Amino acid sequence: MEYSLDEHMVENHTADVEDFLLTTEYLYEEGMPCMNIEERNFAAKFLPPLYSLVVIFGLLGNMLVVLILVKYKRLKSMTDIYLLNLAISDLLFIFSLPFWAYYAAREWIFGDALCKILSGAYLLGFYSGIFFIILLTIDRYLAIVHAVFALKARTVTYGILASTVTWVVALLVSLPGVFFHKSQLEGSRNTCSPHYPISDAINWKYCQTLMMNILGLILPMLIMIFSYSQILKTLMRCRNEKKHKAVRLIFVIMIFYFVFWTPFNIASFLYTFQTSLSLNTCEASGPLGKAIQVTETISMIHCCINPVIYAFVGEKFRKYLYAFFRKHVAAHLCKKCPALYREKLERVSSTCTPSTAEHDISTGL
Repeated sequence: MEYSLDEHMVENHTADVEDFLLTTEYLYEEGMPCMNIEERNFAAKFLPPLYSLVVIFGLLGNMLVVLILVKYKRLKSMTDIYLLNLAISDLLFIFSLPFWAYYAAREWIFGDALCKILSGAYLLGFYSGIFFIILLTIDRYLAIVHAVFALKARTVTYGILASTVTWVVALLVSLPGVFFHKSQLEGSRNTCSPHYPISDAINWKYCQTLMMNILGLILPMLIMIFSYSQILKTLMRCRNEKKHKAVRLIFVIMIFYFVFWTPFNIASFLYTFQTSLSLNTCEASGPLGKAIQVTETISMIHCCINPVIYAFVGEKFRKYLYAFFRKHVAAHLCKKCPALYREKLERVSSTCTPSTAEHDISTGL
């Protein structure tokens, strides 16, 4: 059978186009691509400054949390261990943002290795963050609902062990994203995006989005609804003000997580399943693409929020922070104010050191 060179070139070109369609975010309507130029311009204009602000405030806030937990609190409880790991999760998330800010403004210039590493850092920060919020919720549940059992279970050793297992699980869940992300030339610009096997690309994309929604939204919501319903029943019976304070910090952290991450989870679900939901037109794809950008930016702001929550809700955290600034910041800014730096830290910390019984139900901050 004759097989001309022209036919061979056409067949190869068709295969290339099919590969391009399955590994990029372009949608096609009536044979024409939806290039989403407006969404790209929006991302290039607004995302870099927003990411920069998140990096500055998130880095400063979470490093202060780590400093206070390690230097002043000295990680004396299971809650301290979980809060420290939550801050590390946020920092891991933040360290990748400068690269994504540049990518949003221009194109990916950092190579394939950094594409995989930073995508992994983003996913690892996301999954480990929500897992540690779940652990904090379970920690509150045990301390208040099963107080006797908690005396034996809520130790620093078990906290370190649970944290280690949590990091391993978060890493395993993040591995598919690391494996499939790669940098390559798409159209006229270099990108860093997931590229799934051609034969099963749609199923992989669906699976990844469902996993993010189940592990990042549905499962934690179910655990937290159960835990806090039991906690509230217990608190209604005992009317203990200290226990109310112990729950308040973790409850606020949980609420803010859902406020900042739920819109992105919903938007990513709609964007991934837009074909099944009959939203795969250029008119629908444009707003969905912009919704992804906006809600993802909002979700990233979350890594700056936890330190603010500690400052407003955690009474002991405010006292330690005040002591730190008096000793290390105000003393250097005002050399002629000896009262600011002669005061010993122990005098301040002694006012917020809990008793042994109180420590069992404290938040650690």
